[in-house]
Amino acid sequence: MTRRKLSEDEVALWRKVADTAERLNPAAKPHDLPKPKPKPQKTPRAHPARDVMPAFTVGSRAQSPLPGHDLMGTVSERVARQPVQMDKKAFGRMKRGKLVPEGKIDLHGMTADQAHGALTGFILRAHGEGKRLVLVITGKGKSKRDDGPIPTRRGVLKHQVPQWFALPPLKSCILQVAEAHIKHGGTGAYYVYLRRR
Repeated sequence: MTRRKLSEDEVALWRKVADTAERLNPAAKPHDLPKPKPKPQKTPRAHPARDVMPAFTVGSRAQSPLPGHDLMGTVSERVARQPVQMDKKAFGRMKRGKLVPEGKIDLHGMTADQAHGALTGFILRAHGEGKRLVLVITGKGKSKRDDGPIPTRRGVLKHQVPQWFALPPLKSCILQVAEAHIKHGGTGAYYVYLRRR
């Protein structure tokens, strides 16, 4: 859209208004007429066939290195990362196999549903009887052929039992969970240190 020129009457009216108005900045130079908008300059059209793209490598302008994968660790790593809630000396003796468990339950051969019920009953009974350290044997799990597109973890109970410990009603009874010493079953068993009644 082109801008039309002001007529003489419009210019006179503009000057009359400009003379009666107070300037906001008295030090600035007075302007009689508003300046026209600058005309846009046309830039030459780029020809994609003639232009050559600079060399590009993926990640060359990245600010920081890419983060590593945030994969869930193994069950052993997750259990070992739990903070120590019990006495540190007793925890060290328990991890070395020096404390003798006051009760144990073996979940071998049970389905997940059967094992969950049996484990819940065992822990609640042991807590009610005032026991402090019990042993839960899950086994390491059988090796299966993994031909499917979705990998399956070895040892269903080994993975499920630590999750059950973190849920009610077991959570209120348990103070500390750790993998058992090799003489009590190693990675196929858990020490469960119970709270006082």
